[in-house]
Amino acid sequence: MINNAKYLFVLAGTAFALSAQAQLRVEISGVGSNQIPVAIGPCANEAAAPARISEIIKADLTRSGMFKIIDAGATTNLMQLDATSWKARGADAFAACSVTPLGNGTFDVQYRLLSTGAGNDLSAIKTQVPNQYGRLAAHKIADDIYEKLTGIKGIFSTRIAYVAQQGKQYRLEVADADGENIIPALVSTEPIISPAWSPDGTKVAYVSFEQRKPVVYVQNLVTRQRTVIANEKGNNSAPAWSPDGSKLAVALSKTGNTQIFIANADGSGLRRLTTGTTIDTEPQFSHDGQHVYFTSDRSGGPQIYRMSVNGGEAQRITFGSTYNISPRISADGKTLAYISRRDGNFQVFVLDLESRQEQRLSDTTSDDSPSFAPNGKYILYATQNGGRRSLAVASTDGRVKQRLSIQAGNIKEPTWGPFMK
Repeated sequence: MINNAKYLFVLAGTAFALSAQAQLRVEISGVGSNQIPVAIGPCANEAAAPARISEIIKADLTRSGMFKIIDAGATTNLMQLDATSWKARGADAFAACSVTPLGNGTFDVQYRLLSTGAGNDLSAIKTQVPNQYGRLAAHKIADDIYEKLTGIKGIFSTRIAYVAQQGKQYRLEVADADGENIIPALVSTEPIISPAWSPDGTKVAYVSFEQRKPVVYVQNLVTRQRTVIANEKGNNSAPAWSPDGSKLAVALSKTGNTQIFIANADGSGLRRLTTGTTIDTEPQFSHDGQHVYFTSDRSGGPQIYRMSVNGGEAQRITFGSTYNISPRISADGKTLAYISRRDGNFQVFVLDLESRQEQRLSDTTSDDSPSFAPNGKYILYATQNGGRRSLAVASTDGRVKQRLSIQAGNIKEPTWGPFMK
């Protein structure tokens, strides 16, 4: 159950203490249609656990907008559960858990999810968890409930990365999807922009100005080792990983106007993809790695195009506005997210690439940097909030919205990490 813990928390030993002002606060508005009622009570012996397992589970499910939580009493024996009695109270499922400290820096977590109609097990997990991974264990249980009741993989145990700016200090930070467990990956007095997760979740590519110019780096989150990927003449920007992690697309101005290049993941084998006199930037690989989406002004204003990784003609994708930028592709390749300017507002839109149906997701007016959750059901983006930059999340059906903010400083340039294997 906790196979990915090595990668998610290895930075914790080197993290510096963050002030209370730097903690993210989550606010939720809107709910999904046809919420699933689930009865959840406190874990038996929960006070002995290093984290409030049941509270984290309930907060995760509530934040998704997909569930109506019904409070249930604590259960002392997971083998003797009467889930059918909760059907009369309106619950479709009943989740129960228990915690047992083992005295060696670990604890046992047991969890069962039952159908209230048939009374049968939908899922059951028993696992031994190191104390420092208590929150991760709770997120994993929430993921399991989400998947068993919706048929869609949960994203509560995934991570996000973003840039936090306070005064003249910039921090590239990694956090749980709920904004907790913030860990700094890089601290600098120079700007940091465009972080992008590797497909295996162990590395982040980004642009740093510490050499007094934009340079593309890849940083290993396990070893903290950094590799320069692109430090060519002019600007080096907008790194994006191929789906298999073997390559990076970047935007370089080494030839004069900014163009798209592709390099191996270690920076070798750099080759030019786009050619011409226009500005081509913000590359993103397609879900199968066979195409690159990018922003170009070749039609007179910024629009999103797609080109084969082998070159050739570029196909224009966006038409709904005279200004469309920052393409992002869902994991299944069916949906394009981007920022569109309409009536003077910069907002998050999604486009169904088959039906060509377009939908606005955000109700804010100064958005940027959209990023899909790995299950494709939510989009993380940056926006303006009370004079500061903050993060927001919207479900791809537009019904559920969250806002993540800090009391001081700005947070921006978000990217949602992958599922961990």
